[in-house]
Amino acid sequence: MIALNINKKTYHIDADLETPLLWVLRDHVGLVGTKFGCGVAQCGACVVHLNGEAVRSCVTKLSRAVGKKVVTIEGLSEKNDHPLQKAWLELDVSQCGYCQAGQIMSAAVLLKENKNPTDQDINDAMAGNICRCGTYLRIREAIHLASELQRKGSGNS
Repeated sequence: MIALNINKKTYHIDADLETPLLWVLRDHVGLVGTKFGCGVAQCGACVVHLNGEAVRSCVTKLSRAVGKKVVTIEGLSEKNDHPLQKAWLELDVSQCGYCQAGQIMSAAVLLKENKNPTDQDINDAMAGNICRCGTYLRIREAIHLASELQRKGSGNS
């Protein structure tokens, strides 16, 4: 059994250390907000935080998560009130929604590191997250709004 800290809770997992973290989260823990997109770290649908770093869980082995803090979209905020979640809803960013958890998790790391990103900062940070529906302009607008909400102290950060 492997003990994992996921969203501030300890889970005891019976899985091979080579198993991708994505499948541990979805199949062993039941946290299905993190999505399978490509399986080769190209699309960003599976982004989670590992000790505060955005990682592609489809290629991150379970062994890398042992002893670290994993945060999924379900754990980003206790009341779904993270500035990014508020901004996503306010601006109706999602179309199909499949990629959005990964988008939000990548954006959360950006805003933690850069409280007031420019369009170029956002484009650079989000370049590895693909949205088939093409909501990139709304994603960028929502990140700007979340940045503003965060600076004003609205919601969790």
